[in-house]
Parts: sequence; structure tokens; C-alpha cells
Amino acid sequence: MQLLVYILVYPIIWLISILPFRILYLKSNFISFFFYYIIGYRKKVVFDNLKIAFPEKSNNELKSIRRKFYRHFVDIFMEMIKSFTISKKTLDKHYKYTNLELFDELYKDGKSVVLVGSHYANWEWIVGLSPHIKYKGYAAYTKVNNKYFNNKVLKSRERFGATFIKTSGIISRMEKNKKEKIQSIYGLLSDQSPQLKKTHYWSEFFGVKVPIHTGAEMLAKKYNMNVVYIHTKKVKRGYYETTFELITDDVKKYSDYELSDVFLRKTEQQILQKPEHYFWTHNRFKHKDKYEEFLKSHNK
Repeated sequence: MQLLVYILVYPIIWLISILPFRILYLKSNFISFFFYYIIGYRKKVVFDNLKIAFPEKSNNELKSIRRKFYRHFVDIFMEMIKSFTISKKTLDKHYKYTNLELFDELYKDGKSVVLVGSHYANWEWIVGLSPHIKYKGYAAYTKVNNKYFNNKVLKSRERFGATFIKTSGIISRMEKNKKEKIQSIYGLLSDQSPQLKKTHYWSEFFGVKVPIHTGAEMLAKKYNMNVVYIHTKKVKRGYYETTFELITDDVKKYSDYELSDVFLRKTEQQILQKPEHYFWTHNRFKHKDKYEEFLKSHNK
């Protein structure tokens, strides 16, 4: 059944991916209209998230952000499809880096890098970074259920030099690279909600106590890596600009969870610039009423 689905669906994805950007975004306009006005895909979740994050804004302001978000939301998925066939030359034209020299400087200290970011603007096209830096690039990913699509997605993402590893395999790869003295850069998106059973820390995100992913901080400290933040902005439709910000080159100076809080504050600042470019369909605040329960269970 998986093979049949792949055979039927992938040719359609491929045909979409080879379309010129102009046509691709015309299709995106239609799909976003359909998602927003016809089926109302997760409109309530998006609105509730925005209302929690921006209580000072009126309903009309929130609805305006929501409408803009859906256009961007569908654009991102069309750009993900475009990734299957996009060339390096085209990707470099649409996704630029402002300060790659930061990595040249950091490479001299012999340490690896944890690259932390959020689901903001276009996070997929960072796959084009590897040819521009000296580090060996890795990124954590969640496996697609259909093994044929999973293999195709991996092949597409790894065309530009990065290696994608299931989240469960990141630590073993870090161990291996550390022993073999391979300076590497590991891309981790840490802004979404972790499973409660795997939560060690809660902090405020837009003034609300929520469970926090702390894996990036834990790994950076365990393997003494530099920590760099990805700040991507949407310049115009289909064009992005990424600036890298060094959070620290000395992780030992930070107390437990302090780096995770620094990451959260930077993510909030980024979202505040253009709220419609964040991934609001994910229910980031779904555990907001469970903090007291978490405290009780951990104080027994």
C-alpha cells in the first residue's frame, strides 16, 4: 500500500516542484484561500494561539495576522515541494546568508556547533548551508511513515551536503564525531512542545508557562559545543535572508536551562517582528494548564 501511494502521489509532487515560482505561488494563493475560507483548517487553533501570545491585540488585528499567516503557511509547503528539484544556484538566489564569516572564525577553535532555530519564515532551505562552511553538517529529523517518501525526502534534503539523522540517533553520531575529531554543525529546531513524559523544564513563552525542549542545551554542554542562533527573515515572497548570531562560545558559563531561556527570548523577539511568519498551526500552548500538575508529580 505504501508503494502504491508513493507511485500515485510522487509524480504529482514532482510536477509541482518543477513549476516556475510565479506559477507555484499562483497555486499557493488558491490553496491558501481554500484552506482559510472553505475548510477552515485549524483556524481556531491559530486564533487561540495568537490570542494567548498577543493579548493586547484586538480580534480584528489577530484575524489580520491569521489571514497573512495562511498565505505564508501554504507558501512554505509549496517551497518544501520545490525543494525536491531546486538547484543549488536557484536556492542560493532565494536563500541568502549575511555573515558566514562567523563560522570561519568559530572553526578555528576546533569545536563543533549546535545551530538552534525555530519554525519561523522558511526553516527548510537552511539545507543549503553546508557548501558554504567547513563543518560537516547534520540535522535531526522525524521519520515519515511512508518509507518510500521518507527515502525520497532524505535524498532531496541531503543533495546539498548535510546528513539527516533521526532524532534518536543524534547522540551516537555526536559521540562518533567527537572521537574522530570531526568538526560538525548540528541543526536543531527547539521551539515546539515536547511530550510531557519527556519534559524536564518549564519556562515562559509569551508569558505562559509551557514545557520546553532542552536537548540542544544538554548536548551543547555535554560535548562542549558553540551555540549559534538562526535568525531568518522573509525579505519578500520566495526570498529569505539568514543571519547567524553567536549565543555563546563557552557553554560552561551557563547554569542549567539558562541557554534554553536565552533561545526562547530570541525566538519571541523574532516572532514579534512578523508574527504571521511563525508556525501557528501547532498547538504550542496545549499544556499551559498542566504546570501545577507537573510540579506536584516531581515534588513527590
